[in-house]
Amino acid sequence: MTIIAMLLAFSSSAQSIWVSSHLPARNKISESTIRHKVEFLTDDMCEGRSTGTRGAIEAATWIGRNFEKIKLLKSKGSYHHRFKTSKGVCGTNVIGFLPGGSKTSRNKYVIVGAHFDHLGKINGTIYPGADANASGTAALMSLAEMFSAMRSCGKVWESNIIFVAFDGNGHDLAGSEAFWKMIEKGQLTDPVTGGKIRKSMITLMANIDQIGCTLSPLRSGREDYLIMLGNHSLSSSRQEKISTCNRLYNLNLEIAHSYYGSENFTNMFYRLSDQRVFIDHGIPAVMFTSGITMNNNKTRDKAASLNYPILKKRIYLIYHWLEKML
Repeated sequence: MTIIAMLLAFSSSAQSIWVSSHLPARNKISESTIRHKVEFLTDDMCEGRSTGTRGAIEAATWIGRNFEKIKLLKSKGSYHHRFKTSKGVCGTNVIGFLPGGSKTSRNKYVIVGAHFDHLGKINGTIYPGADANASGTAALMSLAEMFSAMRSCGKVWESNIIFVAFDGNGHDLAGSEAFWKMIEKGQLTDPVTGGKIRKSMITLMANIDQIGCTLSPLRSGREDYLIMLGNHSLSSSRQEKISTCNRLYNLNLEIAHSYYGSENFTNMFYRLSDQRVFIDHGIPAVMFTSGITMNNNKTRDKAASLNYPILKKRIYLIYHWLEKML
């Protein structure tokens, strides 16, 4: 066997070991389970999930039921936390906790978020919002399932995870603003210790917004890509972790840290979604996306338009990256 062949064999073996240690998480989700989540959120029953509507309440209730099914913990006895937008519209954030399980995790929190609201019904026509942002919400719920599965196997981390399905994104990020106000007012408490979660305890926020399409590829034209904005907000030792995970876990997605090479658009999109609230308060924050497509805010943004094999790979990579950030 040549040296090159030996190195390739060693690399393949190492990757298999890395992957096998996370099989309980990987086996928890599939293309069909992800699609099921997207299909529910885009069903006519959810009426496009506009904040304050019956459809948004249906979506929030369903997300809460799923959080309960996977045994996330409640804050002050509920997953559902209501707020009002600046226009007086009632919205609901859905919040679930997964304890880190180690002594060092008592005062450290990582927030993983995605907004579930969309345009709703306009002139009697439903805008389903599959990519925007049923895809991100499905990814959020899948990640919660994966981490919960690993914890059930005895895995512990140095940080607790707070999973948040934000409402009110379409109302100038009212949901994430309300979530932050909970922190400022001492209203967000740890369900295990009962202690108030303060700003100083939050080490990272990861937001997922529009991650299901392959219709806006990067310069290479590959379908299997992922855009991660805000990597620069992390410490230098953490900035390489996404590439390392991409390689070690044999996912090999094409990763970009800019919005299609434009500095202006990168800066703009980095502040367009719910991570902005955390950025403005000095929390390291990243956004995962697959970019805007011609389906955005159109009735054709349906569940069938998403690429589920690629979406699953993206969720895998975000999982492995988060696991290294805890």
